[in-house]
Amino acid sequence: MSGIASYQQPWLGRRWVEIIFILLPPFVSLGVIAAWPSLFRDSEFFPDAWWVILILLVDVAHVYSTLYRTYFDRTSYRQYGAAMILIPLLGFVAGVLLYLEGAWLFWRLLAYLAVFHFIRQQYGFLRLYSRQERLSPLLRGIDHFTIYYATIYPLIYWHLGGPRNFNWFVDNDFFFFHNDLALRAATLLYYIMLGVYVGRELYSAVRRRYVNIPRVAILTGTILSWYFGIVYFNGDMAFTLLNVVSHGIPYMALVWLYGEKLHGRPVVEGRRAVEGRRAGAGRTRVLGSPFLRVVFSRWGIVIFLGIIFLLAYLEEGLWDMTVWKEHVSLFTAFHLVGGKLHGMWLAFVVPLLALPQVTHYIIDGFIWRGRPSEEGS
Repeated sequence: MSGIASYQQPWLGRRWVEIIFILLPPFVSLGVIAAWPSLFRDSEFFPDAWWVILILLVDVAHVYSTLYRTYFDRTSYRQYGAAMILIPLLGFVAGVLLYLEGAWLFWRLLAYLAVFHFIRQQYGFLRLYSRQERLSPLLRGIDHFTIYYATIYPLIYWHLGGPRNFNWFVDNDFFFFHNDLALRAATLLYYIMLGVYVGRELYSAVRRRYVNIPRVAILTGTILSWYFGIVYFNGDMAFTLLNVVSHGIPYMALVWLYGEKLHGRPVVEGRRAVEGRRAGAGRTRVLGSPFLRVVFSRWGIVIFLGIIFLLAYLEEGLWDMTVWKEHVSLFTAFHLVGGKLHGMWLAFVVPLLALPQVTHYIIDGFIWRGRPSEEGS
């Protein structure tokens, strides 16, 4: 039997927050699609209301939630201050040079950087929820291969099967080449992966008498969201719903849980906080800045979301004013003071507006690093 009792689960913080906002999003998204399949299957139509919810309030906003883990956090800034300054500076310079070489090159490299970030986030959640399990190298290797190939196979299908009715950022930001033999081989390996994964979980449940519910939910949710979002459905809304919701909402929830644990709860030396307050014993100290203590207080979620929603709205307004012109009615005030840019201006404006994403993709690669046994503790 595993060293972990059968009833224990490796939660990071408040269980109900993790279940609703980290584990359930891909399953809820699939449920929405199953309820209205004709709306999602092959459609390229994207209503403004869905765009606001999925792109503005989730996809773009989740990028800015990184601020609470980095630039707004004194401890993180002291630890990663040099990187926090260099990454946006170098990212902007590199972006301008790439765009001057060709807009297609800028968007293509940004798309692949985003893909890498999305894949690594799923791996990161797997590591977090596996941190307490004593697994053999074989079982751990199966988990790692499953989480990676569950995301890589749909991308292989996308590349080898040709363009879909959706893109990552702009049309043709991925390169495509048809190869039926390679696609069949990749598909066979995918089915083998599914069989091995199911067998591994049955073995764990029967032989070890333990099911790590969050880890299974992460793996299964990743398999379902990536397969149905890219392979099974060929609609922009289906891809965006499964891709964005399954990525953005769990990330914001992780930032919230981390900030709440570090800044929103008292750290007691000697006794528990409640006992200390009642008995007057022990010393209670609260970590973090006064601003973050307010943000991660009981009602601070309004501030937490309000700031990132506002920043997302400002960014998208600038994108629409200077580049896209796709949602004029949503950003009327921006279009009153500016217009679409052309030529050399775009080589500076586009990399500048993409800088929050670039910084998020890169800096997220190391701010969550830590020994698995210590993650979330």
